[in-house]
Amino acid sequence: KVDIIPPSLALVQAAMESGWGTSKFAQKGNALFGEWVWDTSLPGMVPAGREEGKTHRIKSFEYLLDSVRSYMVNLNRHRSYRELRRRRAELRDHSLIVTGAALAPALASYSERGMAYVSDILSIINYNELSGLDNAWLEDPGQPTSS
Repeated sequence: KVDIIPPSLALVQAAMESGWGTSKFAQKGNALFGEWVWDTSLPGMVPAGREEGKTHRIKSFEYLLDSVRSYMVNLNRHRSYRELRRRRAELRDHSLIVTGAALAPALASYSERGMAYVSDILSIINYNELSGLDNAWLEDPGQPTSS
């Protein structure tokens, strides 16, 4: 099962992890979220500054949408993001909007930078006033619109 990730959080993480779309991983591998992969049967790119002895690669994708799907599955299933899922459920239990700012503190393990990474996420959300996007929904193209 894959549940929502607030648009503000996804946009900021994509911007940060892809160098605002300029990284070689984004440009050549459609990788927006810097996900690591160790399985050599999966497509990936070796980071230029990878430390000696490390074997991870940055997961690459045929299409950008595949990167978004992988990110969603990662946050919704990996044990490292259990706290994010708990926070999201707690917000819903209290009938509160699930926001990127509310979930960001649960992402310290997403980056080796830990809480400095979280601080950057929150700064970008606030500076760019992205919280308003967390109320946005994509309309189902198969459903008639109410006009």
